[in-house]
Order: sequence, then C-alpha cells, then structure tokens
Amino acid sequence: MKRPRRNHSAAFKAKVALAAVKGDQTLVQLAERFDVHPNQITQWKAELLQRAAEVFATAAEKREAGPDIKTLHAKIGQLALENDFCPARSVASPKRAQSDDRSDAPSAADSAGEIAGAVALVGLIPSGADAGVGFDADAPH
Repeated sequence: MKRPRRNHSAAFKAKVALAAVKGDQTLVQLAERFDVHPNQITQWKAELLQRAAEVFATAAEKREAGPDIKTLHAKIGQLALENDFCPARSVASPKRAQSDDRSDAPSAADSAGEIAGAVALVGLIPSGADAGVGFDADAPH
C-alpha cells in the first residue's frame, strides 16, 4: 500500500541531509529514523553539498548569479512584437468573421507606424522623433 504524498519543510530536509553528511549512521538507519526513503536522503544530501557555497556567497556574487536584466528586457520586447504582429487566428476572432469586408483593414501608413513603434520598443532604432526615419508610409509597396 502506498502512503500519501508528503511535503517536508526545508528545515527537515536540511536536518536529514546534515545527518547524512555526518556519516554516523547508514542510509537505512537514517531512513528508519526519519521515516524517509533512502533515495530521498541521497537526493537531499547531494543538493546540500552542491549548493553549500551559496551560503557563503557575497551579495555581489548572488547578483551576478541572477538573470541578466537587459537580456530579459530584450526578450520581453521580442515577445511583445510577436504578439502584436502575429496574432493567432481563431474562429471567434472578429477580424476573421469580417474577412470579406476590407473597409476595416489597416492602411499601409498605419502598419508602418505600428512597425516603427514596435521596433523602437525592442530597441533596434531610437524612439521619439527619429522613430519614423526610414519608414516612408507613402512609398508604393
């Protein structure tokens, strides 16, 4: 018979892992003592040993280990661009239902302005007054 899934606290895991690191008792003895499977004790011990250096890391080292903010902002811009200009077509989409009515279709000028704004959002061209440079909405397509 399987026992129900249990969630152990971080303090309990640390206590069991430290006991395993000490090596005073075998895994089987520890498993009986703490009522945990020996494989689980092995995993907790390995994680403790792997991440022990984090305890003594300086604040600067911890910041360096975190995600790069510039990379994350670039990814957000890319995803925003994809979401704005590549919407998923669904049956419930109002534009799809009106596909035979072209009067609501955006003009080339609107599209060029939206593209310039999205590209500026991503950071590929400067925003503001220079955002429209290079995009000629009146040019033939």
